Amino acid sequence: MRRFVVAASGLLLVLTGAACNRGTGEPVVGLITKTDTNPFFVTMKKGAQGSAATAGVDLQTFSGKVDGDNEAQVLAIENLISFGAKGFLITPNDSKAIVPAIDRAHDAGMLVIALDTPVEPADAADATFATDNYQAGLLIGQWAKAKFATEGKDARIAMLDLNANQVSVDVQRDQGFLEGFGIDVADKGRIGDESDPRIAGHDVTDGNEEGGRTAMENLLQKDPSINLVYTINEPAAAGAYEALKAAGREREVTIVSVDGGCPGVDNVTAGVIGATSMQFPIKMAELGVAAIAEYAKTGAKPQNTAGKSFVDTGVQLITDQPQAGVEAKDSAWGKQNCWG
Repeated sequence: MRRFVVAASGLLLVLTGAACNRGTGEPVVGLITKTDTNPFFVTMKKGAQGSAATAGVDLQTFSGKVDGDNEAQVLAIENLISFGAKGFLITPNDSKAIVPAIDRAHDAGMLVIALDTPVEPADAADATFATDNYQAGLLIGQWAKAKFATEGKDARIAMLDLNANQVSVDVQRDQGFLEGFGIDVADKGRIGDESDPRIAGHDVTDGNEEGGRTAMENLLQKDPSINLVYTINEPAAAGAYEALKAAGREREVTIVSVDGGCPGVDNVTAGVIGATSMQFPIKMAELGVAAIAEYAKTGAKPQNTAGKSFVDTGVQLITDQPQAGVEAKDSAWGKQNCWG
């Protein structure tokens, strides 16, 4: 295996594997993830590799340097077009800006499947294999609402989102959580237009631990009485906890999140995260590769889950603090089913 690194305008694109089908005759299938460092995408890549071996396709994998790196993903698509790929899976860094490149891939006869994060509009891709991210947010919101009601506490909520781009997965988790907690979200398609006084503020984390810590520090300066923290993912939750610990507030604040990675489940066990919604990236990638392999053989495209506009790969609430009326599994189950 060889590794090619392509630099473009200061952005990093990584392609692992040979640049074409190596003369094997196997259909070329691409996987384009947001980064190659987040455990979610590392796990997704492993799932795709296993499925590719079973399906008999030549998998080419790409990633951007950082979350939000749209230009690298565009370059990845251009490379796949030049390779004559049959299709690709993509977790878009910018759901809207990537669409023109997807259109060019369609012109080249490729099947395009979004993983985890839908493109905008969603029908710009042929299919989306994903967690129901609104449901993931809704579950942790319902859990937090029940917990605060049982404890007789009023909430002061910090919202630790992904970035300022209003990316669909970011919006859906944020808005799902707020609805689950019983807050009027106004426009479900937009973060930050709510007027509920329980919301202390929003900040962005870039989905990593350092960003989570900085965002939590910023919001604590704005409102030291925060006692409930929503985070876009578990790395951001870990960073938020460190900021709360540094402020001596870690025992007074409840953190909820989405992911289901093994480090996040460990943090549920340790009491760092009160509850998290587990998603299943291996399943997303396995099903996606198999769908493109089938398309290469028969021309058939995948069908959505009944009643939904995407293929739902499942979500499960994980907590060691069960609340009445909110179905959940404990962290022991989570440890058996986590990823990363």
